[in-house]
Amino acid sequence: MSAAQWHEGLLIGYFAGSLFVFSSLMFVAKAAYGRHKGDKTAWWWGPGVPTRWAWVVMEAPSALGFAAIYFMGDRALAPVPLILLAMWQAHYFHRSFVYPFFRRVKPGDTTPLLVPLLAFCTNIGVSFLNAAILSWSQIGQGYELSWLADPRFLIGAAIFATGWRINRKADAMLAALRKPGETGYKVPRGWLYERISCPNYFGEFLVWTGWAIATWSTAGAVFLLWTLANLMPRALENHRWYRRTFADYPVQRRAVIPGLI
Repeated sequence: MSAAQWHEGLLIGYFAGSLFVFSSLMFVAKAAYGRHKGDKTAWWWGPGVPTRWAWVVMEAPSALGFAAIYFMGDRALAPVPLILLAMWQAHYFHRSFVYPFFRRVKPGDTTPLLVPLLAFCTNIGVSFLNAAILSWSQIGQGYELSWLADPRFLIGAAIFATGWRINRKADAMLAALRKPGETGYKVPRGWLYERISCPNYFGEFLVWTGWAIATWSTAGAVFLLWTLANLMPRALENHRWYRRTFADYPVQRRAVIPGLI
């Protein structure tokens, strides 16, 4: 089977998998990590492993794996693919090797083993789908210098940058809620947190919407769908958890998309 056939098969697999994942996380067994570890479905996800290293393990394929696959391509040194590579790494290198040590976790905090294992495997596939379209001429559409002036790239890059900023700021505000030595959860206040419970997820949705537009690719669109399938149920559950846990939780807040959801 050729690389192009593998790529096409994985696209179909991730599209179908997105529908399965969304249904499973919405109605069967939500991912039992963080504030939801005590839920009755937590046993589905296996024994706990240290949370910081769980993050590194599950996100590293999206940075290192993506780079390795990208540089296997025959167009790896072309200017536009390199710019798109930099955009991807701007999110995932931070997510893999900075964010896990920046966020505050309780001493001894763990994440169920199945969560990083599943993410590790699926992120390898996602990396192949998106890296190959950039630098593998037998798969990608070929991004010439003229692509940098194309409205699709310009609009997509702007949305990507907006989402990247929102995601970073939202994560930083959450991290600042818990002072050194503190445990437990607090209600975030200010900025987009006055409108939605999960601006960090909203920012990530914008990042991959921008990526899909900037690359104008089926791979980008499928990855956006995959991201929505994984994070939308999580955002909705977080919102419900806030409302159950804090009696004074602001009633005007939506879950993840201002004014809509």
